[in-house]
Amino acid sequence: MAKKRPSFHGKPKGPKQPSAANMLSQVQRMQEDMKAAQASLSDEIIAVTAGGGAITIVITGHQRVQSITIAKDLIDPEDPEMLQDMLVAAVNSAIEQSQTMAAQKMEGITGGIDLGGLGGLLGGM
Repeated sequence: MAKKRPSFHGKPKGPKQPSAANMLSQVQRMQEDMKAAQASLSDEIIAVTAGGGAITIVITGHQRVQSITIAKDLIDPEDPEMLQDMLVAAVNSAIEQSQTMAAQKMEGITGGIDLGGLGGLLGGM
């Protein structure tokens, strides 16, 4: 004797899909969080050293250099190129670290989602 299969009435129950209003609310909340995080980046300060501590760059999360400190013994009027090269390397390192910190802060909000593919729905965030 064959077993009787249970009959299904209606649609099978699967994962519940979020409503458009719920999704819009989540996107708006994410946008507000991102604006707040971007604003707070100006208060974030990173100090980067180069040349064994001979140069210190202080930069904000918005990649604004606050100060540059150079050890006196590094200043050689006979070799300005060395100082220039070290300054360029130190400033570039500071900018990279500031950008990394900003990206990590944004990733914490977006959960690693690339928002560039949303066609500007988040107001260019």
